[in-house]
Amino acid sequence: MSRRTSRPRGPAAARITFASPCPCGLPAAYGECCGRFHSGSAAAPTCEALMRSRYAAFAARDAAYLLRTWHPGTRPPGVDFDPGTRWTGLDILDTTEGSAFHSTGTVTFRAHYTDDGRPDSLHEQSRFVRHEGAWVYTTAVFAD
Repeated sequence: MSRRTSRPRGPAAARITFASPCPCGLPAAYGECCGRFHSGSAAAPTCEALMRSRYAAFAARDAAYLLRTWHPGTRPPGVDFDPGTRWTGLDILDTTEGSAFHSTGTVTFRAHYTDDGRPDSLHEQSRFVRHEGAWVYTTAVFAD
């Protein structure tokens, strides 16, 4: 017999289709933007593109993509999504290195969300490295 939690379930993730605006904030449809990274038909060419696609994966609740783009040395066994959290916007504040010519990079950002309807944000600097030729997330430092 399963045990239910007493916490009320919040709003589910917004339904994202390939024609939807991309959650990462760039002016493109999800399928032409982060959706192609999520599907595996393309790889993020920069650490900023990977950061944006990981944010979009949180918005879409795509645990498989998040785990696939996490460095194996720091990757958790799984990703749990809080049912009361809804991601509402992303601001890229700064990037260092992280291009096709680099092997490391950082992205400082502010991710906006609601938690059971209350607005909040996460200010973080994420670190990325190339692993087996692809950009992956390693660690983060919270700025606030």
